[in-house]
Amino acid sequence: MRELKIELVAVGDELLVGDVENTNAGTLGRRLTAAGLRVSGVSTVGDGLDAMIDVLTQAVRRADAVIVSGGLGPTSDDRTREAIAAVAGVPLRRDPAIEDWLRRRYRGLNRTLTALGLQQADVPEGGRSLPNANGSAPGIAVVIGDVAVYAIPGPPHEMIAMTEEQVLPDLLRRAGEPPTRAQRQLLTASIGEGVIAAMLEPLEKELARDGAVEVAYLATAGQTRVKLTSATPGGAAEVDAAAARARELLGGCVYGEAGDTLAGVVLDLLRGRDATVAVAESLTGGLIAAELTSVPGASASVRGSVTAYATDLKGSVLGVDTDLLAAEGAVHPDVAARMAEGVRDVMSGTYGVATTGVAGPDPQDGKPVGTVYIAVAGPEGTIVLSLLFSGSRGRIREMTTVRALDLLRCVVAGLPAEQDPACTG
Repeated sequence: MRELKIELVAVGDELLVGDVENTNAGTLGRRLTAAGLRVSGVSTVGDGLDAMIDVLTQAVRRADAVIVSGGLGPTSDDRTREAIAAVAGVPLRRDPAIEDWLRRRYRGLNRTLTALGLQQADVPEGGRSLPNANGSAPGIAVVIGDVAVYAIPGPPHEMIAMTEEQVLPDLLRRAGEPPTRAQRQLLTASIGEGVIAAMLEPLEKELARDGAVEVAYLATAGQTRVKLTSATPGGAAEVDAAAARARELLGGCVYGEAGDTLAGVVLDLLRGRDATVAVAESLTGGLIAAELTSVPGASASVRGSVTAYATDLKGSVLGVDTDLLAAEGAVHPDVAARMAEGVRDVMSGTYGVATTGVAGPDPQDGKPVGTVYIAVAGPEGTIVLSLLFSGSRGRIREMTTVRALDLLRCVVAGLPAEQDPACTG
């Protein structure tokens, strides 16, 4: 049994300047960790050959295996093959079988295979091609010294398939039987990372005494995951006990575990009560409805939605009092309440959810950017949350979507609208 140190290298100028988000590193990290392997480092490098050679050289010196994503395509800035060959100190050789496959593939797609496209058949001497059933760029596997280096395509669907089918099995063979550590993840919404950590402080003190379970906090917009991992191979009983204690401390703040989604949990609650929901959105522009309807089987519980972005539509479609709109504008807690009640009535839903607010970049109706009102109307009445979020327009809308779904979860489940005075997201 051998623990491999694995480094990830993402290639592309677009990643450095932010034109494309590097999601591959996170995807690879999660998949390798779940398989019992350890990611020891992550690097991002542009398309320049010298920079790529430098980063790869350092990674090969530190790691037992290196996975490079990107830079394998048919354009002049795709130079990953060249960089790997330079680090290995070997020439590139054209693989006749891959060349033949490329020619047949391009003919079948009625596309022209250029000289640059043919570079996809080049492999560092001593290495091998990794077939790509989901695209035209084959991957590469080569050993430099004792270090296994894999080059895989950058497009996520190609990257995931090649990793699962070819890279991961090879890494597991190299590691022998990798140590498997038990893990649980508890999912929370609308609660800041610092608040979660404070609530779990008693658990962390208990775990520190024996060191059997490690705690980590993974925060995204509006949500925090609590990751509990055994410190040694095995440890399922210890992790389960820690998860139970964490649930005890966090109470209804936990909406699920790894694999669950907030929208999915909400829909399960609605189905279990033979209830339905209708959505009225202004600020979020359809994001809440999109989250709900992305879950298979949502039609059993989702009545429909209205994106009433224009102020007059809030009155004519949802029945918000025109005098209220004239006096207060569209961004007001009473407007959110009337929107939720209106869409519930119009669509005959058990519950109505509504959002209104200011996502930016400019203030509206005298309200600063980040002002948000969320309402849920149901059989027991109407609840309105008044919130103030910070960040970009996209982040405010994302935070609002999460908070609205979580408020609906709490109302349907009979939980307090605010799990803790400090749990404001």
